[in-house]
Amino acid sequence: MHATDPTGQSDARRRWALWLLVLVYASNFADRIVVATVGQAMKVDLGLSDLQLGLLGGMSFALFYSLMGIPLARLSERYSRVRIIAACAAVWSAMTALCGVAQNYVQLLLLRIGVGIGEAGSTPASHSLIADYFAPGRRGAAFALFGLGIPLGAFVGAILGGWIVQHLGWRATFVCIGAPGLVLAALVLFTMREPRRGMSEAAAPVADGPVPSMGQVVRLLLRKPTFLHMTFGCALIGFANFGINMFMPIYFTRVFGMSYAQAGLAFGLITGCGAILGKIVGGYVSDWAGRRDRRWYLWVVALGVAVTAPFYMLAFLQQGWAASAAMLLVFGGLLYLWYGPTFAIAYSLVGPRMRASVSALVLLTISLIGHGLGPVFMGLASDWFAGRAYAGGDGFAQACGDASRIADGVAAACAQASAQGVRYAAIACACFFLWGAWHYFRAARTLERDTELPDTDQGANQ
Repeated sequence: MHATDPTGQSDARRRWALWLLVLVYASNFADRIVVATVGQAMKVDLGLSDLQLGLLGGMSFALFYSLMGIPLARLSERYSRVRIIAACAAVWSAMTALCGVAQNYVQLLLLRIGVGIGEAGSTPASHSLIADYFAPGRRGAAFALFGLGIPLGAFVGAILGGWIVQHLGWRATFVCIGAPGLVLAALVLFTMREPRRGMSEAAAPVADGPVPSMGQVVRLLLRKPTFLHMTFGCALIGFANFGINMFMPIYFTRVFGMSYAQAGLAFGLITGCGAILGKIVGGYVSDWAGRRDRRWYLWVVALGVAVTAPFYMLAFLQQGWAASAAMLLVFGGLLYLWYGPTFAIAYSLVGPRMRASVSALVLLTISLIGHGLGPVFMGLASDWFAGRAYAGGDGFAQACGDASRIADGVAAACAQASAQGVRYAAIACACFFLWGAWHYFRAARTLERDTELPDTDQGANQ
């Protein structure tokens, strides 16, 4: 017989649930970033601008991901989180695969909206499950392990996706990346069990009782500056990171002349290895340091991101791909320190039946500001810098807008301008890391007070 803990789940079942959620999150992230991997190929095939790529990989996904996150999180407070995760995984996987048969930009845009809607309900429900599976003192590490879905998804979406687009084209890439998620959806539905809510708390478990309204959740959080600063800081870090990552394969292709497969490999190693290191270190170090002073949960993130910013800017000024990739790889991991500490602190501010809602609010802010606006900013900035670099800013859009019609005499000038555009856009985007780090420092100043603040709203501790 397997040992059990206060959650009522055996150790083996808890481990299986956590790692299955990691794989689901990996599918989620692979389907999300595959647009970055195939971006240059789609740009050439469909004649897209960088702004259109930014909208396709950013706002079209993030807006509906954010809007649907709240109602799906509220369903997770009331109904089976396991079934919600399974249904969402099936939807986003099918929509990703269907992108491979889209015939124009509008169809791609609509299907990416479908991917965003599908992915909206998975992460809040997963976070709520993990909080019930693991006690508060182990959540930083548990959330960090869950966050490994991001680097695993990056490896699949970037490295495997880069190889597929190089050899089979961008349409086949969408189908191959999306289809495995349907299998994961079935595994979740038939092999995971729903734990009782609040079973990991030191106090008596809370399985029943009224679910606090979203208004109660919002009012409680608005009284806690720690949550406000932390969430906005996280969104600013995501703004810069998502924006840069969306165009990183494009950067390697344009600036250094890499093939799609080579650029995908570089992108996958940088984001994947960096995320693995950052999430594990962030989770375990914050748990360790937080036992001495809980403010270290926030200081760890602030210091890591503040150190990263200048080196990221310097990386995009390098003239060789090896030096640029090495700097992005070494310092990129510090950008992922935030995941475990952020959700560990967020959940310490509310009761068990508010956690999926809090997760959705954090993800709403990250998605709209980070995933939504970051790639759009990068696309706009890249087009603007490219326009300034081309013949003093005259006629770039007209001369270079359609790759199939560019005259031979101006092709080199267009390529050089486009490379300069994405390089300086990435540097500009990296400035937002410093702003995000400042908010984490501010959040630490009020953490003790906000943790002790009584939850006066009815149901706050339900």
